[in-house]
Amino acid sequence: MNPQAKLIFVASLLLGTSITVSSSHWIMAWVGLEINTLSVLPLISKSHHPRAIEAATKYFLVQAAASTLVLFSSMTNAWYTGQWDVTQLVHPTSCLILTAALSMKLGLVPFHFWFPEVLQGSSLMTGLLLSTVMKLPPITLMYMTAHSLNPTLLASMGLLSVALGGWVGLNQTQVRKIMAFSSISHLGWMAVIIIYSPKLTLLNFYLYAVLTAAVFLTFHSIKALTLSALMTTWAKTPSLNAVLLLTLLSLAGLPPLTGFLPKWLIIQELTKQDMAPAATAFALLSLLGLFFYLRLAYCATITLPPHITNHMKQWHSNKPVNASVAIMTTLSLIMLPIAPMIPTIV
Repeated sequence: MNPQAKLIFVASLLLGTSITVSSSHWIMAWVGLEINTLSVLPLISKSHHPRAIEAATKYFLVQAAASTLVLFSSMTNAWYTGQWDVTQLVHPTSCLILTAALSMKLGLVPFHFWFPEVLQGSSLMTGLLLSTVMKLPPITLMYMTAHSLNPTLLASMGLLSVALGGWVGLNQTQVRKIMAFSSISHLGWMAVIIIYSPKLTLLNFYLYAVLTAAVFLTFHSIKALTLSALMTTWAKTPSLNAVLLLTLLSLAGLPPLTGFLPKWLIIQELTKQDMAPAATAFALLSLLGLFFYLRLAYCATITLPPHITNHMKQWHSNKPVNASVAIMTTLSLIMLPIAPMIPTIV
């Protein structure tokens, strides 16, 4: 893709995100979502591969339907209350429609079917954008309307997302699909807590974005798209593979790594809200995610490839590791000590 064209699309993506995040009027929020959708479509389909075109088509149809529901929800609310303010969503039908629309945008169960397919048809860097930046506008809208949403519905969708994200991710062999189900699982954690502690949801999203960026950038550096390709990367960048093991364990939520922090705080908050059974269910379901992260880590760092191979061995790369990879992986490993500061933030 032409660098100037790519710059325009990425700038439009950031502009659409900024408009939605900073808007207080439903029409402006909708405009930002539309700019976001239209600017990311060329990035998905830039390879001109049939799978990329299919992914772009699926993404456009789902996002267009979700944006239509957002507009319909806000118009219904304005019809009954005369309010176009994002925080003044009070009509029950509007709240229900908005929950469905934002769930489609985020890829929460049962509106998750498009996300793994779209991610599989995209490049790793576009997949990183779809998993992090593209999730920020809907999460922000959910944050601003959290007081109006149905807690039982969101808790159910969150529980199903964590369960299905962990369960379906178990037998995947494609790295991008595994990361898609990982994203669905993490968004389930955010959905369940947004009613009770919206700021904790934002903290969880920021840490999720850092961890996911670290993993995607590492995969991009070692050019690994499947589990079988991961098995041969130890000879190319052994130090990066060792750090990838820790980053994946952080994404799984093991202490004393950064990923343990949001899960710990969410389980604590659910317990305070007398939702101990839900907290227990989330803790147990996170073991499913832990299994496929360990599978990825096992393939990347412990498994040796067969001695007889049909391709040339890749030996140590002299190319230095990108600074962004180093920064993100460092943040994904050492941020747990900021936990004492959280009560002053949340």
